[in-house]
Amino acid sequence: MADRAAPATNERSRDRTFAPTVLVGLVAAVLTAVAGTRDWATSSGDPAAIEVAAAASGSDTAPLASALALLALASWGVVLVTRRHLRQVVALVGCAASIGVLVAVVDAFDTAQDDALEALMGQPGVGDTFATSLTAWYYLTGASAAVGAAAFAVAVWRCAGWPAMGSRYDAPSARAGSTASARDGDAGQDVQDGEDMWRALDRGQDPTS
Repeated sequence: MADRAAPATNERSRDRTFAPTVLVGLVAAVLTAVAGTRDWATSSGDPAAIEVAAAASGSDTAPLASALALLALASWGVVLVTRRHLRQVVALVGCAASIGVLVAVVDAFDTAQDDALEALMGQPGVGDTFATSLTAWYYLTGASAAVGAAAFAVAVWRCAGWPAMGSRYDAPSARAGSTASARDGDAGQDVQDGEDMWRALDRGQDPTS
């Protein structure tokens, strides 16, 4: 009795990870995609008491990070509509994409500031006094990518036990084909039963006995 109850308990535990993991993963993916296009670094100077500022966006400094963030976001959509092994493969791709975003963000630590400074120096009358810093969007991109990678890792580990979309979500042609196959099977069985009944009557047997 205890051995039979253990798998059922484990299955319920797996099912409970579905909604939280997908929700956290989707939020993290959206934040990563949005933050990846914002200004990652700013640079400013104040020659002649007039402040001059410039910025470098994540999409300009690390375009690969923005592309991978969109791939991770799309992967969650595919995870929701696929099943079992294919779902695990897609979750693994999304995890790799999120890790790629995190690596790109870390690699852009200096590059973003250099790009912002270069944009500032391209403006007239900057002078020699300036300040460069990373914005909250830069850190948010990295943090959300890390959370997204963790959510995808949970999906790879647990998604085999997650619920799959029902047949009501299948294409209408697929549902029609399944219904037609079922009707054809029932009709074929009725014909076979009718033929067996006539053969029994020809042999003088009672087919109802």
